[in-house]
Amino acid sequence: MQQKIPKPVIELKFSSHFELFIAVLLSARSRDTQVNKITKKLFIQASNPRDMLNLGRKKIIYHIRSIGLYKKKTEFIIKSCQILVRKFHGNIPSNRRNLELLPGIGRKSANVILNTAFNKKTIGVDTHVLRVSNRLGLSNSNSPKLVEHQLITRIPKKFILNSHIWLVLHGRYVCKSRHPLCKNCSLNDLCSYRIKIS
Repeated sequence: MQQKIPKPVIELKFSSHFELFIAVLLSARSRDTQVNKITKKLFIQASNPRDMLNLGRKKIIYHIRSIGLYKKKTEFIIKSCQILVRKFHGNIPSNRRNLELLPGIGRKSANVILNTAFNKKTIGVDTHVLRVSNRLGLSNSNSPKLVEHQLITRIPKKFILNSHIWLVLHGRYVCKSRHPLCKNCSLNDLCSYRIKIS
């Protein structure tokens, strides 16, 4: 994967740690392409926690209403922005414990933010990462936390920083859930799943 994508980047669009935070929060159970359409307009109106709070519930709902769980995500945004202003001076925390204090941010989302914003060697385990890592034999569990631990201990340290994005992109475009493109896969010689579906 390193040869095909030497410098992988997350597909969410953002220009600050706060915008990344909002995009990651909105991306739960939603496609990155849809989130990018929403945030393109939303971030013109509000690109920091104070502006987001000033925007208010109704306008936030107006901007994000086209994605799933938009009412719950609106509440997460408002409560998180309140905490960011009150406790963190409007800045996004750079450690997992404080990130997970923010409503809507669990371990996976915290790992994505830590990795993308702060270059921490974390791996956010979503459905793509879980599927690809199990098919490649890098993990053998359906528990995201256990898969994360297995990946961190099995992937050479020099590759961990980019591993999350490599695995996501591979799962999204090649190692798909229902119809994996095994013939186009540069990793099929390492994959036992290819043999099962042949």
